[in-house]
Amino acid sequence: MNKKLIIAADDFGLTRGVNEAIALAYRNGVVTSASLMVNGGAFESAVELARINPGLDLGLHLNLTNHPFQLLAELGRGKIRRADLESGIRDQIEKALKTGLRISHIDGHKHVHALPPVLKIVRRVAPLYGIKAIRSLIATTPGPASLLAGNPKSRGLILKQLLLARAASVTWTWSWRRKAAPAMVAPDRLYGVAETGFLDLAACSTIIHGLTPGVHELMCHPGYADDDLSKTPTRLRAQRERELALLTSREARKLIEDAGIQLISYRDLANGNEE
Repeated sequence: MNKKLIIAADDFGLTRGVNEAIALAYRNGVVTSASLMVNGGAFESAVELARINPGLDLGLHLNLTNHPFQLLAELGRGKIRRADLESGIRDQIEKALKTGLRISHIDGHKHVHALPPVLKIVRRVAPLYGIKAIRSLIATTPGPASLLAGNPKSRGLILKQLLLARAASVTWTWSWRRKAAPAMVAPDRLYGVAETGFLDLAACSTIIHGLTPGVHELMCHPGYADDDLSKTPTRLRAQRERELALLTSREARKLIEDAGIQLISYRDLANGNEE
């Protein structure tokens, strides 16, 4: 089996600048998929850009909370009913589909789709809307020591993200193995959780050279650090511009080509065209 990679940009719909950066990273770079935030402040702008870039594969960036474990606790205490959770998920799927755009997959803001109650609903409901793929949260971080050494002032944050990647993987593995029908397809592994905010050429090189045969995903967050972004509750600002520069660079393209990596999209995965 060959080595295949989906490079997916999150937060499509957050701001117009993020949208434009994602479209540029698709047209002139290595991004193959984007995740649409239907409750983002620049949703209409994202839809417009998607229509004029029909080759850009789209997913739904399910946005239910900024604090996933708080959501889980409220579900456990009965403060949020499962029926209301399902209704919220269906509403976001339907809003995305009403644009007329094809939605190939689902992932989650703050990885909320990995929470067992959310994943159970998504796996049951999404295929009813023709959505066949989902982001795996078997989160892998090759070369964590190099990542820490390369960002000495941010070691605390990177360690937190490494722990998040591990916790997400454990949660996902437990949730995914539970029986649910109909089934959805997912990449083998996810890269970029611990590297969020620190994805540079060195980190990208470590990821690319560590890929094994199969289908994998690299999560990224290109964007422009403009006034609109400064008004949104995100810690990723200048980092988004650095990722955009990386994703549109000749070095990144050459790195992928020299490693014999085939770039694919979630659309290919869902259609069974990744073989």
